[in-house]
Amino acid sequence: MSIHLSAEGLFKSYRKGKSPVPVLHGVDVEVEHGEFVAIVGASGSGKSTLLHVLGQLDAPDSGQIHLDGRRIDHVSERQRDQLRNRTFGFIFQFYHLLPEFTTLENVLSPLMIRYGMFGYLARKQQLEQRAKGLLERVGLGHRLTHRPCELSGGEMQRAAIARALASQPEVLLADEPTGNLDAANGQSVLDLLRDLNREQGLTMIMVTHDPHVAAQADRVIKLVDGRVEEWAPALM
Repeated sequence: MSIHLSAEGLFKSYRKGKSPVPVLHGVDVEVEHGEFVAIVGASGSGKSTLLHVLGQLDAPDSGQIHLDGRRIDHVSERQRDQLRNRTFGFIFQFYHLLPEFTTLENVLSPLMIRYGMFGYLARKQQLEQRAKGLLERVGLGHRLTHRPCELSGGEMQRAAIARALASQPEVLLADEPTGNLDAANGQSVLDLLRDLNREQGLTMIMVTHDPHVAAQADRVIKLVDGRVEEWAPALM
């Protein structure tokens, strides 16, 4: 396999008052095409920060990020927006569904942003069919008109997965995707992610604090105090 996404020498700090708080300390990462990687570590180790920097939600202080060999950490804000909307799909622990939108509308929202009002209306039938197909795939074909407040935690996470897939991303980034779910719903979401990875060859990077969850990935990267301490194959 070839390297799909890589990072070299990533440093990132945040400010707390007047003082900088270092989070990432020279992190190097390589992820192959179609690989399912878990990032683990204690709270505050830099897991979510690394995921956000890789996915262009935040910029590193220094270091480089490459996608298929092309550097992407120094592109324009417009190009960064396009990467977030087209190349990377995001799944968050707290779902971030829009409460006033139906399940179907939430899944369509990235496509509304991509095409704009007139472009979306011109493609509406085709895009709605795609979104409905994704919701069927994640077991929510019967929940198209329900709003987030009418869904369970597991259903909201499945809707968030469908939304992340709507733009047909190359890389799926998941930040604690089972963190708010009970064991049964959490395993169901993991099974779905694993199936998508195997069926579509979708590259996935997942942050988790749970060793059982991490063990279901192809490989585990451990962060300790903002540094990569260990790379290991996952143990099932």
